[in-house]
Amino acid sequence: MTGTTGTTGTTGALKEAARREVDRHAEELIRLSERLHADPETAWEEHRAAAAVPEPLDRAGFDITTSYLGLETAFHARFGSGPVRIALCAEYDALPGLGHACGHNLIAASSVGAALGLAAVADDAGLTVEVYGTPAEEGGGGKIEMLDRGAFAGMDLAMMVHPAPVDVAEARPFAVSHSKISYTGRSAHAAAYPEAGINAADAFTVAQVAIGLLRQQLPTSARVHGVVTHAGDAPNAIPERATGRWYVRAETLAELAELEPRVMRAFEAGALATGCELEIEPESKPYAEFRTDETALAHYRANASALGREFAPPGQAARMNRASTDMGNVSQTVPAIHPYIGIGSLPATNHQHEFAAFCVGGNAQRALLDGAVALAWTGVDRSSSRYASASS
Repeated sequence: MTGTTGTTGTTGALKEAARREVDRHAEELIRLSERLHADPETAWEEHRAAAAVPEPLDRAGFDITTSYLGLETAFHARFGSGPVRIALCAEYDALPGLGHACGHNLIAASSVGAALGLAAVADDAGLTVEVYGTPAEEGGGGKIEMLDRGAFAGMDLAMMVHPAPVDVAEARPFAVSHSKISYTGRSAHAAAYPEAGINAADAFTVAQVAIGLLRQQLPTSARVHGVVTHAGDAPNAIPERATGRWYVRAETLAELAELEPRVMRAFEAGALATGCELEIEPESKPYAEFRTDETALAHYRANASALGREFAPPGQAARMNRASTDMGNVSQTVPAIHPYIGIGSLPATNHQHEFAAFCVGGNAQRALLDGAVALAWTGVDRSSSRYASASS
C-alpha cells in the first residue's frame, strides 16, 4: 500500500483535503484564539475557555465530554472510528499577571483546527481523532491528573504545537517540580516588642541566600527559581506568615529526585535559623522530561517545511524548547511530539507582556493555521506509516 493510507485515497489527496478543511474554518479558529486571548483564565479556573474551545468541534459532529474524568475545566472530543488514534492536546490556561504570554490561546485553536482537518479525512485515513482539553499546564500538572485518571490510553500519537519566538521542531524540556513554601512565625510590634516576634519573611531571606550559594555546586543544567508571594502586611508588624512558589528543574526525573532534597534543605535552614514552622506542599506531581517520537517528528519537520516554515539553528533563538511541560509526562506513556512554532516576536520571548501582544495579529494567525495544517498532515502521515507497515 505504498503511497496510500487508510482505506481509500493517496496521502497527498488526504493532506490536501485536510488543509482545505482547516482553511474553511480559518476565520472561526482565529476568532476562538482572539476570544481566549482577550479573556485569560489561570490554572484550574479556565471555565469559559473549557466551554468555548470545544464549540467548533461540537458543530462538526464530534462527541464532546465536558468535566472530563471529573476535572471541571477539562474536556474530551472524539470523531471517527478508525484503528489509528490521534490525540491533539488543547492547552488554554493563562499566566497569573501576564495573560496569554505563553500563547496557549494559539495552542488551543491550532489543535482544534488540526482535529477539524483530520475529521474531514478520518474515514478514508482510518483515523479516530481525539481532542483533549488540558487545563493547568502552567504549574498545575493538568495532563498528569488526566493521565492518572486514564486519559491518553491507547493513543498512536499525541501532538500539540506551542508558540515561541521562532520555529523549533524538537522539545527538550527540563523535568520540574513545583512547590508552595510556607513559613509560620509570630507577629509582634516591630518597634515596641521585637523580641516577641518570629519573622517569617526572614526565613525566606535565609533560604534564598542558601539557594544562591547552593547554585555553585549544582549541575549546569539545573534551574532553581521562585517568587515570594506574601511576606507581611505592615512595616511595623513582624510578619507571622510568608509564602512563596518555587520550581526546581533538572534534565530528567531521576536527576530531579537527587537535586530536589538539596534545595528543600535550604528552606529547612530558613526555618531552623528563625524558629519558624515550615510547610512544603507540592502543587502537582513532577513534570517529566520529553521522549520524542522520532518518526512523527520527521514527518512534522517535512510538513512544516512544505508550508514554508523555517527552523531556527541551535543557540539563543531556540532556547524555548527547554521549557518544562506536563506534555513530557504524556510522552512517557504514548508516542508524542511537541514542536514550537514561531510568531516572529524577537526580542520578545515567552512569559513577557510583549510576547502576549504578539499572540494575536498577522504572525500569530499564520502560525495558528500553519500549526493546524502541519499537525493534521502529521496525523495523516502516521496513519500512512501504520498501514504501510501492516502491508509490508
